[in-house]
Amino acid sequence: MSVETAVRRLRLDPQFNRNVTTWQTLPEQPARTAPFPTELDPRLAAVLRAQGIDSLYSHQAAAWTAARAGENWVVVTPTASGKTLCYNLPVTQTLLADRDAHSLYIFPTKALAYDQLSELNRLDEALGKGAGMSPATYDGDTPQRHRAAVRQRARIVLTNPDMLHTGILPHHLQWAGLFANLRYVVIDELHAYRGVFGSHFANVLRRLRRICQFHGSEPQFLCASATIANPTALAER
Repeated sequence: MSVETAVRRLRLDPQFNRNVTTWQTLPEQPARTAPFPTELDPRLAAVLRAQGIDSLYSHQAAAWTAARAGENWVVVTPTASGKTLCYNLPVTQTLLADRDAHSLYIFPTKALAYDQLSELNRLDEALGKGAGMSPATYDGDTPQRHRAAVRQRARIVLTNPDMLHTGILPHHLQWAGLFANLRYVVIDELHAYRGVFGSHFANVLRRLRRICQFHGSEPQFLCASATIANPTALAER
């Protein structure tokens, strides 16, 4: 069913309209786009074009520029507006250029991590054997027999705050390869970390940064959030 058909049916539904005070149609707006960065790895550009992507949205291009300049950032846009590509592009570019580089992706739930794992696996496969990103989740459902392999081979580790706190940081010497070469920490769904949960997570991140310093790394933090009023203040706190 198209969006137009669904809206038409809702307009004719008296029960639905009891709760509607006004209808407004906003005019469509042209997308603001930018060409692929000139330094984008040709393999990565080819994968994007094969997916029908031949340019970046302006916020994706801005995120790329900031990440490549070594900045920490938070991107805030509505659902289905390409936030994932904002961080996947600079992360993938770095991992393709530096065989030692690692990244840590943190999601508030395991379900979100598995969604992103599927996308990263498709990207890794499309890039070919030379990419070697070997993305993997490390959470409470990861079988014990697989955990050593994740520690040794995965260059993108996807986890959640609880597993980071209880399963990774206390055993950081076993994760020396990750922490010594950690280039990016991606924090998705930043708006979820508020209240007591957010306070706990902030302390976990402080611990993460101390461990990175112990291993000689200083990763960038790339954060993504749904639309909220104070993304900068939340990210900084």
